[in-house]
Amino acid sequence: MTASPLNTRLSTRWPLLQAPMAGAQDSAMALAVSGAGGLGALPCAMLAPDALRAELATLAASGLPYNVNWFCHTPPVPDAAREAAWRAALQPYFEELGLDASAIPTGPGRAPFSAEAAELMAEFRPPVVSFHFGLPAPGLLARVKSWGAFVLSSATTVREALWLQEHGADAIIAQGLEAGGHRGHFLSDDLSEQMGSFALLPQVVAAVRVPVIAAGGIADAAGVRAALALGAAGVQVGTAYLCADEALTTPAHRAALRSEAARHTVLTNLVTGRPARGIVNRVMRELGPISAAPSEFPLATAAMAGLRAAAEKRGIQDFTHWWSGQNASGCQSAPAADITRALARGFDPDNDR
Repeated sequence: MTASPLNTRLSTRWPLLQAPMAGAQDSAMALAVSGAGGLGALPCAMLAPDALRAELATLAASGLPYNVNWFCHTPPVPDAAREAAWRAALQPYFEELGLDASAIPTGPGRAPFSAEAAELMAEFRPPVVSFHFGLPAPGLLARVKSWGAFVLSSATTVREALWLQEHGADAIIAQGLEAGGHRGHFLSDDLSEQMGSFALLPQVVAAVRVPVIAAGGIADAAGVRAALALGAAGVQVGTAYLCADEALTTPAHRAALRSEAARHTVLTNLVTGRPARGIVNRVMRELGPISAAPSEFPLATAAMAGLRAAAEKRGIQDFTHWWSGQNASGCQSAPAADITRALARGFDPDNDR
């Protein structure tokens, strides 16, 4: 593949981005992907400051390109009544496991981008910074751009893509409904506005001037070629990396991804309070995957995490969430570098030498 504006700007061989997957990877995955010619990513929303500094130091020392990813949601005001209602909805499960719901601490579980995070990152000046749920406040975004970072953010609709372009995104990730993990929506909570990848992608390409990166349902080189044919400047892939050697995915999650279970995924807000795509489990079936009960994102996390931890100690996975996109066919036990090179054949059939 000849050099394109996007991979030249990213300093990568191919405009192939590994999707940041909080809880399922760390810098080892990012370095493996970047070392193979793609752009590895570090998810930061669940990292404490000391852990974040250590990971950034490792990435910066490599000399490789990399992407640092943040959520940029507005932290909700804790609502005691809503939290009580959420725990009441889960009470039968607490009783089943012999747990005292009041003993499970509250807390967000995921932190948004902040001035403190920007200050820490400025020590390392990551070359690419991506955001989920829109963009940070103008002052924070200016801080990121002050060291020359290339800024990406996810759009789930054409309207969101236009908003991102207007507010300073250098490239847009068009996230189709197929994608695993959290939806990047931020202008509307109405999931009916969102489209599949190959319906969304050409519409975003036609609407904006900045490069568009396709995400959702891309699991192999054929999917990469299809995205390019519809105008994508690059692709972002997540689920196909979940069984990579460097992934932190649990054995149970890996087994689920390679089983019939992975053919049935749903969008659910039961895990964190915000819709994310994963493999169906018991609690999703019984409460319904989308419910009015959970506390606001990400405050719903604590109660469900408490149930999950207690159940998993007993070998029960009824409350375990396994994020996955709708196409898990690319999941394989292999080095992330090999997965990257296999996907990159979609850019150039001769690049596997």
